[in-house]
Amino acid sequence: MGYSNKSENTGTHYNNNENYDAAYDGYPDMYPGYRSTLINTPLPDFKAQAFWNNEFKTVTSEDLKGKWSVLFFYPADFTFVCPTELEDLADHYNELKEMGVEVYSVSTDTHFVHKAWYDTSPSIGKIKYPMLADPTGHLSRSLGVYIEDEGLAYRGTFVANPEGYIKLAEVHDNGIGRNASELLRKIKAAQFVAEHEGEVCPAKWNPGDTTLKPSLDLVGKI
Repeated sequence: MGYSNKSENTGTHYNNNENYDAAYDGYPDMYPGYRSTLINTPLPDFKAQAFWNNEFKTVTSEDLKGKWSVLFFYPADFTFVCPTELEDLADHYNELKEMGVEVYSVSTDTHFVHKAWYDTSPSIGKIKYPMLADPTGHLSRSLGVYIEDEGLAYRGTFVANPEGYIKLAEVHDNGIGRNASELLRKIKAAQFVAEHEGEVCPAKWNPGDTTLKPSLDLVGKI
């Protein structure tokens, strides 16, 4: 296990997760048996092949810097729940781009399989965002979603800010599909909080709704 105590302008964060250590080694071993969140930790370094706009391209962790990014892990191409999720994201992609967000879907398939699926499936044929290939499981392991005995990924969603720090991390069991509309709502909240120091977004917040300003006077009043 590893441990990190590192202050950044995004906040103080700690980590002792084995998958995090796979990408960020060199920390002394402390607090064995504990796992800490990936929130406010940097995205791992990676280099991956992608199928994007009917071309094969290389995408690196540096490409995610300077904008809000979504890494959207799913188990496998040519499956069942996965195309419904990816199509849902495709239907919301223009709005995400207007928000300054890029989407990267990720599975442990190769980029060749991504192309074959794109050419075959009407749902996947709608995708305009990069489809990253992680056949070695490096990126999936680094973010804690790799299933070792299956060689697949859980349904993990990670949102990073333009500085490359993770602001949202969710992992679903593979029988549970996700909702792109709710993901958009959470990204909008993350962007609002990043732009409005001292304000936080309550449950079910949408742009235009009232926010909160935590203070002593507010304690016990909600």
